[in-house]
Amino acid sequence: MTDRPMTIPDMIAGRSGPVLGATDRPDMSYADLAALIDRAGARLASLGIGPGDAVAIALPNGPEMASSFLAVASHATAAPLNPSYKEDEFAFYMEDLGAKALIVQAGNDSPARAAAARLGTTLIELVPGDTAGAFDLTTDGASLATGEAKRNGPGDTALVLHTSGTTSRPKIVPLSATNICTSAANIAGTLNLTETDRCLNIMPLFHIHGLIAAVLSSVSAGAAITCTPGFDALKFFGWMEAAKPTWYTAVPTMHQAILSRAARNAAVVEGANLRFIRSSSASLPVPVLHDLEKTFGCRVIEAYGMTEAAHQMASNQLEPGQRKPGTVGAAAGPEVAIMGEDGSLLSQGEVGEIVIRGPNVTAGYQNNPKANAENFTNGWFRTGDQGSLDEDGFLTIRGRLKEIINRGGEKVSPGEVDAVLMEHPAIAQCVTFAMPHAKLGEEVAAAVVLKEGAEADEAGIREHCSKTLAAFKVPRKVLILDEIPKGSTGKLQRIGLAEKLGLSA
Repeated sequence: MTDRPMTIPDMIAGRSGPVLGATDRPDMSYADLAALIDRAGARLASLGIGPGDAVAIALPNGPEMASSFLAVASHATAAPLNPSYKEDEFAFYMEDLGAKALIVQAGNDSPARAAAARLGTTLIELVPGDTAGAFDLTTDGASLATGEAKRNGPGDTALVLHTSGTTSRPKIVPLSATNICTSAANIAGTLNLTETDRCLNIMPLFHIHGLIAAVLSSVSAGAAITCTPGFDALKFFGWMEAAKPTWYTAVPTMHQAILSRAARNAAVVEGANLRFIRSSSASLPVPVLHDLEKTFGCRVIEAYGMTEAAHQMASNQLEPGQRKPGTVGAAAGPEVAIMGEDGSLLSQGEVGEIVIRGPNVTAGYQNNPKANAENFTNGWFRTGDQGSLDEDGFLTIRGRLKEIINRGGEKVSPGEVDAVLMEHPAIAQCVTFAMPHAKLGEEVAAAVVLKEGAEADEAGIREHCSKTLAAFKVPRKVLILDEIPKGSTGKLQRIGLAEKLGLSA
């Protein structure tokens, strides 16, 4: 739709009611957020920062991380960084982005400070205020002066993020104001968000999922967001009781941790008023989806997103729309198609690479013509995921093309094996991955975590798989672990897992 607001200030203008909440302070209103964004823009302008200038943000999760993202992305290029990085990591990302300034929290001894000093990057301290999301920007303990701020236009880069870089140097993904505002409106439309909704954000705000699916989609609808300090299964139910959210969005491992503690928090669950629960960023096992629905008494919506699409590409639907467990839904914003190796688009039911195009999709990687040539074909962005579309246009993901296990020429989709493993009554979590094999090149392996109090052994788990899977797909090695290594956003990691677990040919 051409009448959608294509910048963050346009999205906020004229809104009323609460927007940002916290677990320990009063809400911030939309009017106060609009004033804060203008004030922060003027502070940045006094340092010569405006459209096109990257500003790194290394703040703890919470409402100030959300409001500073909104403020910087309104006037410059917001570059949120994982606050858990070490000094060398901060230095790499800041230098790679050409960051003109770094925002850190006053009193927080982040190693990002040393990285900024090393690079000669301007250091800005954020001083939180009395209401959720309120802040002032200072240097050397004094408030910044004010300059003449210039807002981003629809085509200016509002957000930059790095890809995960599991197999190569991370790529820089620039997203324009149009990209992120379009995606936010798409998500708000998919979820039927209104001013009466409140999201409980437990996702990290240095990642596209939390920034766009939780924060900006809510802003797009004039809704509110309670920003937690980050996911904590022990505190989740207390936050839910205090914030009274109508929805939350998370990755599957977070949903599983929440379910594991639900029985101990029965009163909170009973009093919860969730309209729906959303899951994205990794495949949601169907048994977990059903357990969530049974526990919370609301529909669970699985969606499909990635950084290059400013998050959402496809989604299952709320009532009375369709929801197909095991799929990531139908196109929910951009066009979605399946492409063959020769660049031709495939028919319904055929398996190939998932490709997308639309106004939420990045125009291309920054300073990386090789990656752009490899990832864009005939105007379509190649996601690197393998999948197929059914008769209703619902998308089933078979797995990352780079994660497909090549067992002596026989191709095994890890997701297919995961789905069978999750049907085992004793398994709480699993991840199937490739391990080196001297003759076959790769062999199928799986790491599993058992449910509390449950028992199972490797032979029994392999026998369970053999009842459903062809012999070559059955994991030759099953490791029963207390915990499976996860990435910074809580996603289970397949690539490199064999090495982490000490498995060699």
